[in-house]
Amino acid sequence: MNSYLESAQKQFLYYKMLGEKAMVQLEEEQLFLQYNGESNSIAMVVNHLAGNMLSRFTDFLTTDGEKPWRNRDAEFTNPFRNRAELMGRWNEGWDCLMNALNALTPADLEKIIYIRNDGHTVTEALNRQLAHYPYHIGQIVFMAKMFRNEEWQTLSIARNRSGDYNQRKFSQEKDRRHFTDDL
Repeated sequence: MNSYLESAQKQFLYYKMLGEKAMVQLEEEQLFLQYNGESNSIAMVVNHLAGNMLSRFTDFLTTDGEKPWRNRDAEFTNPFRNRAELMGRWNEGWDCLMNALNALTPADLEKIIYIRNDGHTVTEALNRQLAHYPYHIGQIVFMAKMFRNEEWQTLSIARNRSGDYNQRKFSQEKDRRHFTDDL
């Protein structure tokens, strides 16, 4: 079961890296653009992700993941004046998540925690967030890719380069490793 915790940590860090590699490609003003009034800017998505991480992972094993101090609706606004503030909030959320994850032991995985009074095993709660955060990071990547257009630097296997990637992967000996180990 310890391998689950290691895998979860690597998965979270992989998606953190994708979000950061997408955002670093953008001009500062692009982080704050909204396509229309119903859409979110990257800044709003970052604000929501950080708010969710802080709520879910503060006192992770002992208090409900929906903290009384959380104002989810306010997360879909832009409180940031610049990239530095946005990235500060991004890192605050990720630090909270990773500190909680690093403190877990295999024995914790079957403990019950609550999110809005709904009981989850720790494993289920982590899986829930491993679905939620990549959903939003995918939005960040999609928006960044649209803003950069032909100047976009791919974050995965480049278009028309699957054969090269597969050749490199299949030239390696079979081994048990996480797919992020050689990124």
